[in-house]
Amino acid sequence: MKVMRKIIEINEEKCTGCGQCVVACAEGAIEIRDGKAKIIRDLLCDGLGACIGECPEDALKIIEREADEFDEHAVHEHLTQRDAKASAKPMACGCPSSHIQSFMPQGSCQTANAPRAVSQETSALSHWPVQIKLVPPTAPFLKGADLLVAADCVPVAYPAMHSELLKGRTVMIGCPKFDNAEEYIEKFVQVFQQSGIRSVTVAVMEVPCCSAMLTVIRRAMERSGMNIPIQEVVVGIRGTLVNSI
Repeated sequence: MKVMRKIIEINEEKCTGCGQCVVACAEGAIEIRDGKAKIIRDLLCDGLGACIGECPEDALKIIEREADEFDEHAVHEHLTQRDAKASAKPMACGCPSSHIQSFMPQGSCQTANAPRAVSQETSALSHWPVQIKLVPPTAPFLKGADLLVAADCVPVAYPAMHSELLKGRTVMIGCPKFDNAEEYIEKFVQVFQQSGIRSVTVAVMEVPCCSAMLTVIRRAMERSGMNIPIQEVVVGIRGTLVNSI
């Protein structure tokens, strides 16, 4: 039944599709569709505005209009179905990208997580796979690791990725804009709880859509109940560091 009530309105002209509001919406009422945040069903939005403060573009506000009544039962069903779909997605077992491998970085005889000097011509990668979706929380290379969580544009933009960011770290990469932020959060909750991670470095680009990655990590840290040091590295679109490592 439709009633006059408060609900979130999203200004699509201002929205960059960064996904910050998706992570902040506990009811799962917001999704990124066609590069923009959208309320998928009015009855899932409680109109309280917890998402508003997370938007870096000031694209969200609370308005009063005719809308379906907020339905807690529908929210529960929606979240249950969403979680079930996420957990039911099969791993690409036939694909070499999903085969877990640990190996010595090229030109190194030291352990995967030991700091070392690495030239820009030498790979510092110590394991496979690297995609957040493909790395299981129980992967042996995560045990006691210094974790680098990188937006997948960072390796393309930053010329010293291997020598300055990846050396001595275990990496997981992904896109917080195009991938499911809630899936990322749940994956990192398990990683933090099971793998004894020593530190987390979050490397993102200096664009709004990348800012959600740090939020994902912080939310996962809160849910996991762990207290692991986090630092953020921001790379400009011309490949220079915006802040120091």
